[in-house]
Amino acid sequence: MEAIQGFLSQYGSLLAQGVWDTLVMTGVSTFFAYVIGIPIGVLVVLTSPTGLRPLRVANTVLGWIVNIGRSIPFIILLVALIPFTRWIVGTSLGVPGAVVPLVVAAAPFVGRMVEQSLAEVDSGLIEAAMSSGASTSQIVFKVFLRESLPSLVRGASITFITLFGYAAMAGTVGAGGLGDIAIRYGYQRFQGDIMVVAVILCIVLVQIIQSIGDIVARKIDKRN
Repeated sequence: MEAIQGFLSQYGSLLAQGVWDTLVMTGVSTFFAYVIGIPIGVLVVLTSPTGLRPLRVANTVLGWIVNIGRSIPFIILLVALIPFTRWIVGTSLGVPGAVVPLVVAAAPFVGRMVEQSLAEVDSGLIEAAMSSGASTSQIVFKVFLRESLPSLVRGASITFITLFGYAAMAGTVGAGGLGDIAIRYGYQRFQGDIMVVAVILCIVLVQIIQSIGDIVARKIDKRN
């Protein structure tokens, strides 16, 4: 017990700050990734050959953008975007420096997840909305997005957890958070106890986030 108290008194505030930084990085990045990714996913669905506004060229270009964005390993993207990150937020270090590459990495992933969620919407509802004279924007907001909301929430929790892992990886270049603590203390200073605690905290946070996402999705799912 004394050993635990000594560990917490020495590293408790550091780990608490790491948890906070990681959650901020992940939360902000998930928000902006969805701000960008939802329009991408909607456009992919609308411009598909079976969509409401089929445009083959636009659909192909969007598909390529999404696929290329998803195919670049995050650690490479993280380093390659350093000049762009500095131009956007003025630094490539700390929480602000991690948000930009996290958003760039997640937006194509979110776009594809949104596309899959919208594809699950019952075609009969879409046809009914069209027959009643609904505009494309009305169908998007009142049919596509509303009916796919439970799936979108589940996708958001998956995205958050994925970015949580990316945020830890960003610690290798000084982005802060639990990943940075694990690298600086657990690896570089050979303090295995901090490494273990950082990993345990990551596991606990991921479980909490996934549970919250599942609960919210069940609550808003009209089929339940």
